[in-house]
Amino acid sequence: MSLVVRTGQAVPIENVPSLAFGDFRQLVTSPGKRVSALFGRARGERVELVAVVATDRKGTLEIATTALEGKAYPSMTLDRPQVHLFEREIFEQCGALPEGHPWLKPVRFERSPVGVMDFYRVEGDEVHEVAVGPVHAGVIEPGHFRFQCHGEHVFHLEISLGYQHRGVERALVGGPTKRTIPYMETLSGDTTVGHTMAHCHLVEALAGSRVPARAHVLRGIGLELERLANHTGGLGALAGDIGFLPTASFCGRLRGDFLNLSAVLCGNRFGRGLVRPGGVAFDIEDRHRTEIQTRLAAALRDVGASVELLWNSASVQARFEGTGIVSMEVAEALGLVGVAARACGIDRDVRHDHPSGIFRMSHIPVSAWTTGDVFARAFVRWLEIQRSCAFISEQLDGLPSGAIRRDCGALAPNRICASLVEGWRGEICHVAITDEAGRFAGYKVVDPSFHNWTGLAMALRDQQISDFPLCNKSFDLSYCGHDL
Repeated sequence: MSLVVRTGQAVPIENVPSLAFGDFRQLVTSPGKRVSALFGRARGERVELVAVVATDRKGTLEIATTALEGKAYPSMTLDRPQVHLFEREIFEQCGALPEGHPWLKPVRFERSPVGVMDFYRVEGDEVHEVAVGPVHAGVIEPGHFRFQCHGEHVFHLEISLGYQHRGVERALVGGPTKRTIPYMETLSGDTTVGHTMAHCHLVEALAGSRVPARAHVLRGIGLELERLANHTGGLGALAGDIGFLPTASFCGRLRGDFLNLSAVLCGNRFGRGLVRPGGVAFDIEDRHRTEIQTRLAAALRDVGASVELLWNSASVQARFEGTGIVSMEVAEALGLVGVAARACGIDRDVRHDHPSGIFRMSHIPVSAWTTGDVFARAFVRWLEIQRSCAFISEQLDGLPSGAIRRDCGALAPNRICASLVEGWRGEICHVAITDEAGRFAGYKVVDPSFHNWTGLAMALRDQQISDFPLCNKSFDLSYCGHDL
């Protein structure tokens, strides 16, 4: 029925089965499986759909294609809500119409003027709209949020993005080139290491290259430092949104401490320049290893003291608990990933379910909570901060000797490969297809925010509109990661 592979395993494209649409639909909508990527590509006059479906409990991916007859196909969204955004994207990029799709609106405005669309409206006495953005009162990215409200009560939130669509996936076709790595490092600037690792896993698999053990460890350290900086900053921002200034002030500084540890590792606070095909570009000396461990322990101690103020403040907990609840059932239906999923009690983490690199040998326990509210999304971050610090310290103690990089040769022609990495927001998925010359014939990127923005919309239902900043920060999603 489908080709079963592991993350980072390159296979001949001819081995991927082309299914009848009914069989393809059955794969995409199967219980117990999750859609990591679903996209279309032109094949002559026809459109071919490609699916990458994850079975987390087995640690496997299934890849299959189907060639559409004509420019329309029966929508799968009603059977599998998590594909609603993928189907809208396919229509926008390839013109393949998902017939019966309940809400076929633009994703990135590739076929219409940016921002021009029909918004959902709730009619009734005293029901009103509140429109926020896309230009915001602060140095943040553009996005439009439209609330349907009765007084302060939110019936519905509609999120419209796409204001900074850069066409990255199209620009990657024909690569890899000298521009490819800079594209990866800026897909979503706060996830530099995560996206670059996902890309390098593809390149290494397609080139048949083996990464040295020391490089795997250094990559893992870089990925977890990225998680530490963003989780710490996120906790501080949550405190700031409710006016709890002690934690907001402390975590703002402590985020910088973790960023500075990335600079010790590779010379850049955001991890740029660290991960390269075949390994890493920077090594660390023993004195740097000791310095990182000392500063890491101090930062963790300070974060712990700062975050304890949150958990011990009744006023903070009154704002966090019961705010922006997303149930496990809704999270499963939408295919939420990362912190947003684990806060709903879903035991989902690529480092555990689809491990690669150092995570095949050294496991980090999955951090989860069950209440699905702002408190849960904050508390999962704190659990992950502690476990990431323990992981980094352990890896530095046992850092293997040897090379940090091996040359990657040419990419194998006519291959397909899917790579999953647990970025700090959640699952990052990259899929590459090479042509007869070993160049990228197609490249798909799925940032965790692509899965999770709809979760934020659901979290605002039956909430007060004043809860929006708090809910928004608790998800902490990327606009540019969605817009690509």
